[in-house]
Amino acid sequence: MRVRHAIRYAAAGLLVCALLDLFLPSAALAAGGAAEHSARLFLWIAVILLAARVGSLVDRIGQPMVLGELLMGIVLGNLVIFGLDWLEPVKSDEVVLFLAELGVVILLFQIGLESSVQSMMKVGMRALSVAVIGVVVPFALGTWIVGPWLMPGLSFNAYLFLGATLTATSVGITGRVFQDLGRLQMPAAQIVLGAAVIDDVLGLVILAVISAIVSTGSLDAASVGIILVKAFAFLAGALLLGQALAPRISRLFAAIHTGVGMKFTLVIATCLIFAFIAQQMDLAPIVGAFAAGLVLDEVHFRNYERPEFEREIAAAVESADLSVRGRIDGVLEKYNDKHMEHLIQPLGLFLVPFFFVMTGMQVRLDLLTDPHAVAIALGLTAVAVAGKVVAGLAAGKGNGWLVGWGMVPRGEVGLIFAAVGKGLGVVSDAEFSIIVIMVILTTLMTPPILSFLIKRSAKDPA
Repeated sequence: MRVRHAIRYAAAGLLVCALLDLFLPSAALAAGGAAEHSARLFLWIAVILLAARVGSLVDRIGQPMVLGELLMGIVLGNLVIFGLDWLEPVKSDEVVLFLAELGVVILLFQIGLESSVQSMMKVGMRALSVAVIGVVVPFALGTWIVGPWLMPGLSFNAYLFLGATLTATSVGITGRVFQDLGRLQMPAAQIVLGAAVIDDVLGLVILAVISAIVSTGSLDAASVGIILVKAFAFLAGALLLGQALAPRISRLFAAIHTGVGMKFTLVIATCLIFAFIAQQMDLAPIVGAFAAGLVLDEVHFRNYERPEFEREIAAAVESADLSVRGRIDGVLEKYNDKHMEHLIQPLGLFLVPFFFVMTGMQVRLDLLTDPHAVAIALGLTAVAVAGKVVAGLAAGKGNGWLVGWGMVPRGEVGLIFAAVGKGLGVVSDAEFSIIVIMVILTTLMTPPILSFLIKRSAKDPA
């Protein structure tokens, strides 16, 4: 029955796309001025959001919704195969791409809000071990073993970039799976999040080093040292100074106004400022957003008004007996402790799907028509998975498989690494296509496998 409904929805979606293609050909959409661009942006945004919600059908078969969003993105991005090309300009539209980038920043901020520094400190050494192994093993395999074996005859610089691409981890995809299943607080999730942040720093250092070698033919040790110092200075400064300054800044703005609007503005501004600073320090903005989420705590906003509905409920039960009032006060206090997460949730529901749908839209199914490229990509994918799963062994008993698979998806990070290599002329179009297939496979296989492992661990904690 569920499969039948899914087929009906898919057929209806293709029919709608066909009608839109009939009335809105891509050539017409590409023409026109700012007003026409704004109009088609409204339509594109609506289509992406609706597609993301249709993708939530995967929830009916026990899969995290992020998988549905990725799959719907793949469908939309490959409609051109059926002659429907009106969505092609979306893939390169700067506004939509910015919304996607903002979406993953908000997602990592939400994940940071639901995590805690204390929980991450408890798994700090294990996270560091997982990150180091998860970078060193795939890099070594890709550069010196699998690369030369699967793709002989390339330059050593090409193998270096291949190895660098295998070190990547897309924390946005893994974090979303844990979030969808309500398991962000489990130790394995905290290890993955901590390891992914360290992984990001190490991966960016490797990328910077290899890019310098390719561009200049030599390695500047001072530049590498500066990158490392800036990266760890940002992370340490964000956590230490942020937690010290957050209460003072909160009280300062509370003196202006204590309404929910001020609280929302202050929370979002903190996220975006941290993302900006991270970018300026040669780190990914998502690292800054995650750090901002870790820094902020509800206790910093005790000077602000409680939401209006809380006040109304409290007033309505004021005359109730003590037991009823006690239970309701407990529920309201629990909600108030999570008010920041609830405050940001509508913004996340709007922006986060852009990231996953747009990630899916970058997938080109026509790449799968070359058997030779697919065979090489499958071998590369096996190594990509093995390199991260091995790293999970450092997570300790009971967490290995979960953590290892949590580090598997390359996602947009892997694509960025490959794109840098292509831009420098080291990675050819054929090699780039092979890497893209590997990224696609690791990105799509992780959500269902990780979901299965999380559910199994919940049934059997031992």
